[in-house]
Amino acid sequence: MNLAVFSGRLRTWRPEVSIEMLTLLICVYLALTSNAAFWSAALAGKSLLAGQTWRFVVGTFAAMCGLHLIVLLLAASRWTIKPLLAVVVVVTAAAAYYQDRYSVFLDPDMLRNVLHTEYQEARELISASFVLSVFSISVPAWLLIWRVRIVRRGWTRATLRRAFAVAIAMALITGGLLLAFRDLSSLMRNHKEVRYLVNPGNVIYAVTRVLWADARQAQRALIPLGTDARVAVRPLAAKPRLLVIVVGETVRAQNWGLNGYARDTTPQLRALNVVNFSDVRSCGTATEVSLPCMFAPIGRRDYDEEKIRGQESLLHVLQHAGVATLWRDNQTGCKGVCSGLPFQQWKDAEVADLCRDGACFDEVLLHRLQDDIDASAGDRVVVLHPLGNHGPSYHARYPDRFRRYTPTCDSAEPGECSSEALVNSYDNAVLYGEHFIAEAIALLQRQQRHDTALIYVSDHGESLGEHGLFLHGVPYAIAPDQQTRVPMVVWLGEGYAATAGIDSACLRERSNLPAAHDHLFHSVLGLLDVETSVYEPGLDLFKPCRSV
Repeated sequence: MNLAVFSGRLRTWRPEVSIEMLTLLICVYLALTSNAAFWSAALAGKSLLAGQTWRFVVGTFAAMCGLHLIVLLLAASRWTIKPLLAVVVVVTAAAAYYQDRYSVFLDPDMLRNVLHTEYQEARELISASFVLSVFSISVPAWLLIWRVRIVRRGWTRATLRRAFAVAIAMALITGGLLLAFRDLSSLMRNHKEVRYLVNPGNVIYAVTRVLWADARQAQRALIPLGTDARVAVRPLAAKPRLLVIVVGETVRAQNWGLNGYARDTTPQLRALNVVNFSDVRSCGTATEVSLPCMFAPIGRRDYDEEKIRGQESLLHVLQHAGVATLWRDNQTGCKGVCSGLPFQQWKDAEVADLCRDGACFDEVLLHRLQDDIDASAGDRVVVLHPLGNHGPSYHARYPDRFRRYTPTCDSAEPGECSSEALVNSYDNAVLYGEHFIAEAIALLQRQQRHDTALIYVSDHGESLGEHGLFLHGVPYAIAPDQQTRVPMVVWLGEGYAATAGIDSACLRERSNLPAAHDHLFHSVLGLLDVETSVYEPGLDLFKPCRSV
């Protein structure tokens, strides 16, 4: 058969299939092409020569196809089936790429991150290899979806056909589970996170959970928190207090010079004699989790996402106490922490030498900050939310003068660089982030009308290829230390330490004790002498070292 004849037959090839058969074909196709990460995890330690392994594979495959078939048929009709399947295919292909490339688990927390990602972040993740991978999986499926003709049936026959298809799907699920039950139940019991590798079920589940939670949250106001808060009486001659909280982004404790890292990535902070807390755990492995959690009173120890997102934050408690707050952002927002409170977005600013190509270096957060400080006469808390070490383009997070460690990874594809180059770029970003913190402290040292202090803590860490993992967002239960151990430092001006009665030597002695994001809420309240029923003195890092 010559090419012309084949091309002609292809153009006229328009087979008729039912909605149910087309959906089943796509489910089988995606199970085969977009679940490498799942099969790799599920078959780890199993012998491919063992009969039990193949019973597990066949049973799991059948159950997977049956489950996806039922879910997709719930939204399938003659008018929706083609666009529905086309979208499912491309989303599944994209999910498979990031799972395979970065070992990402698409649970609801990670999906929330994805849905709230802005264009500037998203464009770094769309590379040539991503496009090629997505198209290589999507195009064959798209050709099938758009070339076939859907069989038209009357309402009665269509209903009976759908019921029969659901029955077949249930049979696949039941038979598959019976065949693979022993190994599958053990896998899900001991490695629950593996379920977030099953495509496209993981995406469908996560999207449903996130949209449902967001819809419920949008329908109700935040529950008031700490409305009884007030600042303890201080001497009339006492200066107002200015506390700056720097919420670092994606900096891990392992690469923090003050924690004993081989490279001195914190030379300026070392010279400033800050108090470094060397054993700090984050509340989550992604900003969407950690940020609301660290500004909540319950934290990771009693983690309740709905409660955390449904109530006011530390900043609202401070506002109730009469402490002015301001959130300055070079990121994707405060994730609800500063809802209804003063907020400034700086990532789209146009400041010479600090902004280029639609993005700004973190020092932009200090631009005209003095004006905001001067505008407030009383106690004030300013939160700075930098871009920090947000991956994968670590090389874009610092000015050229901070390119100390070379060679660098100047790509948005960490897997394309050597481990040395990737770590070099990451460490350069840490070095610049540390400079930004030092500049913030320098600004505080110049204040005459306020007693000043600064707290820096990262929201979560980052994987740089260890255990085959990149970036962050691994479910907390199995997350490695690289994603959950974070740096934290405290700088207290002499006036602040004196009036607050804090013994810096005592604080330094206690800085090696375990700490966590759970301590931030209560430590800030204690540092500002805010009295409220939601304050827990046992979680105040400063209280054991206070003499007043």
